[in-house]
Amino acid sequence: MDGFGSDFSAGGSGGKMDTSTIMEQVKVQIAVANAQELLQRMTDKCFKKCIGKPGSSLDNSEQKCIAMCMDRYMDAWNTVSRTYNSRLQRERARM
Repeated sequence: MDGFGSDFSAGGSGGKMDTSTIMEQVKVQIAVANAQELLQRMTDKCFKKCIGKPGSSLDNSEQKCIAMCMDRYMDAWNTVSRTYNSRLQRERARM
């Protein structure tokens, strides 16, 4: 069976899952995937920038570099995200 067009039980109530519930679940899954990707990219970029020779521990300058890099990365991401969302809202208002 391919699963398309079949009834899904919602919370064990035996009812059909409506489209809005499915859409909300998809949105949550996308948000989680985006957060994981953001964290992975931030980790990769800051590691490459701050860690010269990987070892068993980070020295003080590496710790400070990692913390500042991650703060700047998140600040930049938040700025881009806010700008993108406001642009989307403006575009939707024009329609």
